[in-house]
Amino acid sequence: MSWGTTSVLGNRDAARYLTGVLVSGFGTAAMLLVAGIWVKDLTGSSSLAGLLTLGIWGPTLVAPLIGVLADRFRRRPLLIWLHLAMAALLPVLLLVDTAARVWLIFAVMVAYGVSFVLIDSAEAALVPAVVPDELLGDFNGLRMTVNEGMKLVAPLAGAGLFAAYGGHPVVLLDAATFALAALLLTLIRVREAPPPPPEPWTRQLAEGLGHLRRHAPLQHLVACTGAAMLLIGINGALAYAVVDDGLHRPPEFNGVLGTVQGVGSLAGGLAAGALLRRLGDRRVTAVAAALLAAGLALRAVPGVVPVAAGTLAVGVGAPLVLITVWTAVQRETPNLLVGRVSATVNTLTFGPGTLAVLAGAGLLELVDHRVIQLIGAAGAVLLAGWALRGGPRAASEGPRPAAPQGPPAAGPEETGPPPATPQTAAPGAGTAERG
Repeated sequence: MSWGTTSVLGNRDAARYLTGVLVSGFGTAAMLLVAGIWVKDLTGSSSLAGLLTLGIWGPTLVAPLIGVLADRFRRRPLLIWLHLAMAALLPVLLLVDTAARVWLIFAVMVAYGVSFVLIDSAEAALVPAVVPDELLGDFNGLRMTVNEGMKLVAPLAGAGLFAAYGGHPVVLLDAATFALAALLLTLIRVREAPPPPPEPWTRQLAEGLGHLRRHAPLQHLVACTGAAMLLIGINGALAYAVVDDGLHRPPEFNGVLGTVQGVGSLAGGLAAGALLRRLGDRRVTAVAAALLAAGLALRAVPGVVPVAAGTLAVGVGAPLVLITVWTAVQRETPNLLVGRVSATVNTLTFGPGTLAVLAGAGLLELVDHRVIQLIGAAGAVLLAGWALRGGPRAASEGPRPAAPQGPPAAGPEETGPPPATPQTAAPGAGTAERG
């Protein structure tokens, strides 16, 4: 276990936060799977079950508009109320017993999607209060590792509960995890300055977008991440073609490959903090792109071993690129702007991946999946070079010390992080993960 991981786990409030991630991540992963199964079971329609995903992730496309709210309130009270609101809303699904009430599932899942955007934005602003700057990468890596770990076990448990007792027990489980997350938030100590008087919504939105335009290194990193997520989205769209046409296996074999990718994500999450300290943002992004290139190329080979190895490589690369950009946003953005900037970055990074799923599915009708994978691999190689060469040097670029020594001195090409003020980061703690 690395120094960074040990230091994060030794922080009482950080440990409480990660406990909340563990418990609530279980409820989330179970509920998101069961919602689709529930719709399919009641209606018999695969298209309606698939459309549920749009309700959950659709709000991400307008995240900049929603994220402004995260900067209008104190973040910890906002998070507590969001978790309690979802804990109160989810039991509405106990009314669902026929196809005529399936609309309730869609309505609650849209609310789920909006809560995702707000919770992520508020947490991004509150997390720097729980750990020092040099441990942000480790903390974000641990959070993703715990979430990915839950995705390996919770869907199976949720499906088992649904098969035995229907959707109602899963609803109650998820509501309980939201309530537990709210409780953990009340136990974590954090000092927050009062938010400034609210400004016009459009002005606040423009300030968040303006920060990205003015901050060239962060803008470059976000662009690289968006390109990486586009490649990952195309890879996801080809999943069934790889299994069917490439390996001649039944569709259920995607479950095996999903587990392999999950294991890779666990490894990537655990390694992220140490890699960021040693290599810096641009080099870690380049490493992630190189892993994607290798993974996409291997998944074009018609054999179980190379496809599994490629899937593992994609699993390691995906969290590395995401943790890098999340950590950079927290380091390089004034705290008053973190909520709206984080929401904007989520749209710019996850939006291309969402569109790539549609593009990949369309390309499959015209081009063999192996050709698409190899073109994607070539694109990932170019992305690795762009990550290394393009854009000015970031403030967090370059090796970091192995132990907390205070913020590094700004070099001739670097801009140090802003000083800690009531408007940037205050000592205290983080927050529990969403339910």
